[in-house]
Amino acid sequence: MSVFACIETFASAAESSSWEAMGAAQSIAEALGTDITAIIFGENSAAIAADAGKFGAASAIICDADAMSEYRLETYAALLSNLIDEYKPAAVVAVATSQGRELLASAAVDCQSGLIAEVIDLRVEDGSIIGARAAYAGKVLMEMSSHTPTTFVTVRGRAFPPPPINAAAKPSIKQVSPAILDSELKSVIDDLSAEIGAINLADAAIIVSGGRGMANNPAAAPADLSGEEANIWRAKDGFANTLQPLADVLGAAIGASRAAVDAGYIPYEHQVGQTGKVVSPDLYIACGISGAIQHQAGMRGSKVIVAINKDAEAPIFKLARYGIVGDLYEVVPALTDALKARLS
Repeated sequence: MSVFACIETFASAAESSSWEAMGAAQSIAEALGTDITAIIFGENSAAIAADAGKFGAASAIICDADAMSEYRLETYAALLSNLIDEYKPAAVVAVATSQGRELLASAAVDCQSGLIAEVIDLRVEDGSIIGARAAYAGKVLMEMSSHTPTTFVTVRGRAFPPPPINAAAKPSIKQVSPAILDSELKSVIDDLSAEIGAINLADAAIIVSGGRGMANNPAAAPADLSGEEANIWRAKDGFANTLQPLADVLGAAIGASRAAVDAGYIPYEHQVGQTGKVVSPDLYIACGISGAIQHQAGMRGSKVIVAINKDAEAPIFKLARYGIVGDLYEVVPALTDALKARLS
């Protein structure tokens, strides 16, 4: 009755957030008096399994066959479901990335087992795994449990710290064959690429976000632009030349509200909120964001929230630990300069 921890990989390396799944798995395993088995599919899985041992995995099941070299739901879910049928783990844990959510949901259906999604806290009570997750845009916590032999759990990113590293630990490693062969694949992956130089919102410890207020940039738009086109230019300039320098000083990622994304100020991959990324950084700086309930749903779990807004009645101030009432185009450059001096 081991606990399975799914280690997500890309480009022959483990995603750093996967070690958070090990932390969540450890809390379950210790309560149940069992150990952790790391599940690793893809290239270089044996080396990644060795790293998983340092993070507390007693054993690892790996598959580095050609059919498993890149993530496909059909191959990964089929093999994971087979392993669950064979080993009957008490729980299967993964971080709630797009891959983790899809994979565990599919395998849970295959195994006719319960799934607790996006949890931020875990405990075991009378042998049942109970997970707490945010509801109603983070205003309340809802507890969920499953009474199936295996419970599937996805954990919100940055909600569980990775276990301490034991460099001397060495897990036992078992190689298995894929459940679906190359000749049976229904999909083909032509190419995968990573965005170079960008900081992943889900992994970021600090996020600097902009909202509709980014269009209040006093910079003069090009003469051939007017109306909404000029507003979009001002907002884009504000993200690039006002928020980005602050993010660079802090080593932060750039986020945005849905209003900013819908207005065309910044691409969707930066959107934080109910219909964007759900984030839990150590520090979240909201610039020109009013704080609609949909946005709060995506960033309420931040440890420290700083709000900068001209409107003293903006809802974001009710959520923020620190609030600055003022023009972001005056406050942010001053803050950037002060932080440069302090951090240098």
